[in-house]
Amino acid sequence: MTRVEINFDGIVGPSHNYSGLSLGNIASTTNKGMVAYPRAAALEGVAKMRHNLALGLPQGILLPHPRPNRDWLDALGTRPDDVPETLRPAAFSASAMWAANAATVSPAPDTGDGRCHITVANLRTMPHRSHEWPATLRQLELAFADTRHFAVHPPVPPAFGDEGAANHMRLAAGHDAPGVEIFVYGLRGGAFPARQHVEASRAVARLNRLDPDRTLFVAQSEAAIAAGAFHNDVVAVANGHVLFAHEQAFEDRPAFYAALKRLLPELEIVEVPASVVSLEDAIRSYLFNAQLVTLPDGTMALIVPGEARETPSVWAWLEAMAAGNGPIRRLGVVDVRQSMANGGGPACLRLRVVADPATVDPRFLVDESKLDRIADCIASEWPEQIAPPDLGDPALWARIEQARRALHALLELDALL
Repeated sequence: MTRVEINFDGIVGPSHNYSGLSLGNIASTTNKGMVAYPRAAALEGVAKMRHNLALGLPQGILLPHPRPNRDWLDALGTRPDDVPETLRPAAFSASAMWAANAATVSPAPDTGDGRCHITVANLRTMPHRSHEWPATLRQLELAFADTRHFAVHPPVPPAFGDEGAANHMRLAAGHDAPGVEIFVYGLRGGAFPARQHVEASRAVARLNRLDPDRTLFVAQSEAAIAAGAFHNDVVAVANGHVLFAHEQAFEDRPAFYAALKRLLPELEIVEVPASVVSLEDAIRSYLFNAQLVTLPDGTMALIVPGEARETPSVWAWLEAMAAGNGPIRRLGVVDVRQSMANGGGPACLRLRVVADPATVDPRFLVDESKLDRIADCIASEWPEQIAPPDLGDPALWARIEQARRALHALLELDALL
């Protein structure tokens, strides 16, 4: 069996809009009320997947959720023709496109039974995301249905907030080697909520059958949360034996780094000093919400959003880093502006799973030909633009639901409708 890292990208749904639902997410609140472009957003996501395929990286997909979420609205006692304006934006939210929040994934080399364990996130902190988990669970149970190789768990009880892989990192000598799993939780963030609860992280570690001696629980910096780093992946990302982080990412940085080095002697830390790149510039550019990937030749590349190149302090630091003798020597730039404007960069759009592709349902894996067909479907079915007031239009409801049906039919995944 050959295990590799597969990035499963969330396809941006046809209801993509800017309703400013995410408190603490600077981009989301700043762009509230703006006109969104669902078709362009989804095609940007397809282009990002093409970029990664061209690098020789395996690529998968996760599909848009039912929107508006009629089951959720029914449970709240509303009728399709009389949805309160206070509930409508949450019912239409396309935030499931940020697959990094779908679940926490622990690869087989780290788990007690030698299977890849996947625990779906409850996302209970934000109302618009709290109703995502049933559809996520259905997809993951189908994509990873081979119980010889995978165990998919429902969310931890909503008493404790869990936001998935966006607050989880893994370091290892290689993807198929035993690793150190790191759960980053929040304490306080000033006016903003800390979304990841330490008890949720501990529960996920137990469900995923991790070795306690190779599992760390680390507090995210309060300063980072207060500055708008609503998830750890806005200020840190890990891959292989490399941790790439902002100097102000963690509350007790020296103790964390010392514990990591004891567990993984080959660890390399690439730290961006606050004196060179401020937290504000890092968060605005989504420097760390990048995909840090291992290429087929064993080298590492950092795939950043276009906003990183447009932020002078960030791009100057990145160019100097890539020209040096460190482990990250290659930079890639992708355009995901529609996602960025709603508060999610390249890393938000993907869930990383280390597995043998042959053990995954092939309907969730893509190549160039399948991406061509997906792009054609998006171009013909997705709305061109949506402003928040449009969400009350029944014709738009029908257009969004038809677009999703068309995509599922194309991918032979009607069972998820």
